[in-house]
This record gives sequence, structure tokens and C-alpha cells, in this order.
Amino acid sequence: MPEAAPRLAVIGGGQLARMMAEPAAAMGLPLRLLAEAEGVSAAQVVPDQLVGDYRDLDTLRKVTDGCAVVTFDHEHVPTDHLHALEDDGLAVHPGPHALVHAQDKAVMRERLGALGLPCPRNAVVTSVAEVEEFGFPCVLKTTRGGYDGKGVWFVGSAEECEPAFAAAAASGVRLLAEELVDFRRELSALVARSPSGQAAAYPVVASTQKDGICHEVVAPAPDLDEALALEAQRIALTVAKELDVTGVLAVELMETKDGRVLVNELAMRPHNTGHWTQDGAVTSQFENHLRAVLDLPLGSPAPRERWTVMVNILGGDDPTVGHLYDGYPHALARDPRLRVHLYGKDLRPGRKVGHVNAYGDDLDDCLERARHAAAWFRGDLGNESE
Repeated sequence: MPEAAPRLAVIGGGQLARMMAEPAAAMGLPLRLLAEAEGVSAAQVVPDQLVGDYRDLDTLRKVTDGCAVVTFDHEHVPTDHLHALEDDGLAVHPGPHALVHAQDKAVMRERLGALGLPCPRNAVVTSVAEVEEFGFPCVLKTTRGGYDGKGVWFVGSAEECEPAFAAAAASGVRLLAEELVDFRRELSALVARSPSGQAAAYPVVASTQKDGICHEVVAPAPDLDEALALEAQRIALTVAKELDVTGVLAVELMETKDGRVLVNELAMRPHNTGHWTQDGAVTSQFENHLRAVLDLPLGSPAPRERWTVMVNILGGDDPTVGHLYDGYPHALARDPRLRVHLYGKDLRPGRKVGHVNAYGDDLDDCLERARHAAAWFRGDLGNESE
């Protein structure tokens, strides 16, 4: 019996793929997963799966056989392989011509500069002398492979550059130098775009990072000037259109102390700063990503409540916290409106293992509820007010 809906292949078995499965089930969309190992986060909820290496073209062809579209949990699939899948007649969303801008920071900076979009001063550097010429202090980033603070070094002298160049040489990638921006806070502008060109822009949010990892998100960003919010959305929509992005695009921005926004990073997939949309928006980023890659009409990105706060649950150092499930009785009894999303991952210090969403009319109340719940699951109530 033929399937009533097109089959969608998802490359990568992390929590983003796991969270795509829920709206896919509700919409009757069959998913096929390429997981990196048995029992990873998404493999626990997507029965049609193959375990294999996303860097192997034959494996990619096997998992996408019979699928109408392929999309991604991460941005690490080799660009040449994506072109080969397109040559096979498969719809790849986002396509390799777009995805390379999220895979390679130097390519991204060059393209955004050509589009006249605001970015920090930057340059590809091949020696410590070139970094000195660029000027200290600055930020060094590997052009490929970095995420959650990895592949990033804040340097103030020639001696501090050596680890960055050693890491770049070991991985065979280039280094990008960027000015150290004196910014007020980090913002994120999230949009979804379909192949036919329809786009939807979510409210601009504020995010807080700890140790290079997203800690909490407030939607919408408090005290954000309306003109600056519109500018952030304009930048994200421009990037999506000019780079021909299909699916969800997150543009991470820095709000400077003199009232500007600068593009920091791009992500062409559902993003941590959009997890609040699961419970705080009419249509979640995960559903709109599925709609976009299948060229279905997009859902409303409008918020359901005045405020939504998302706080990540990270694995802590407390060895007595053995099972996240043990956190449910207290957290749910204390806050019946709380929404908890766990990823089915083993606990390790600093690892993202879930998040909580709290929503309502009072921002301070939402912050307290979300922080308390995340701290309770971490077994670290002493830090919930940070």
C-alpha cells in the first residue's frame, strides 16, 4: 500500500531530530532516520532508522532511498555528498549551496559582507603575525566544525594564539579572526522559509550563554527597541532569501551597546533559541521546519502568551542525580503549567539533556518558574536564581 504522505529522511539522531518526530507524527508524515549510534536521542522515537556514518555517501544514499526530501539534525554532512544527492534527484533542504554558509564561517562572512549585512570586522588568518596585524584583543574561530563554544578562543597576545593554530592544523581547517565586540546581549532572529519563497518570522529573543552553551532564552527579548527588532528580522529574512535557505534559519546576533545588531552565527536547522516555540508559539519551529522542507503552507509564528522562558537542563556534577525522571513529581506539582522536554540522553556534566518552558503574563514569574524547574532537574537548586 503506497504511503499517503512523502517520506522525509533526517540525517542525525540528536534531540533536534527527536523533536521533529512529534509534529511529524501529528501530521502523519513518515520519517526515516540516519542515526550515528544505536539508542541515540531520536532513535528512541523514530522506528524507521539506519545506523551509519553521515560522512559515507553510500550510507546517505541508502537512508534516503525512496524518500522525497532529506533534511538535517546538524550541519556537518560533507557538501560534495549533498551535491551528489541532488544530482540523484533528491530534494535536499537546506541545499548545499545554502548550507555551506552555516558550515564554513569564512564563506559566511564573505557572503554576508557582499550583501551589506552588519558583521564584526573579520579576516582569515594563516599566522600569528597576521593576527597581530589584525589587532588584539580578538576572537579566533575555526572556520568549520565549531559549536557550543568549541573551536573558539579569546586571545589577547601572540602566545595565546598557539592553541587555536594547533587545533586548526590538526583538523585541517582555516582560522577566522573577528573583532572582540563590546555587546550588551545576544539576540536570535528565527525564520522559516519554503522553496516557494513563503517566509515566517518569529519574535526576536534574548539568549544567555554559559561556557559557550545556550543557558536560557526569553521570548520576546525584553526592552528591545521596536526598530531594532524589525532590523533583526529584516536581516534574517534577507539571509534566508539571498542564500536560498529552505527550512528554519536562526541568525544569532549581538546587540551592541550603541544600539546596533551584528550577525554572529548562522544555523540552518531548528535551533536551541527556538525551543520556546514548542509551547509559546502558535506553530513550533519543528513543525514549521517540516512544513517548509515539504513546501507546505507555513504556520503562524505568533506567540501564544506575552512571555515564554526556556531554560536548558544540563547534566551536573552531583552523582546523586541519577535519573531525570525523578525530577517530575516536584517540578510538575509545583507548576502545573510547566512544560518539560527531555531528550533521552545519559547524564554527563555540561551535556544538554532537556529543557523547560514556562509562559505567562509576568516575566519575573516565568523566569523564576523555569529556573527553579531546571535547577531541580539538575539537582542544583543553589544556582536557580543566576
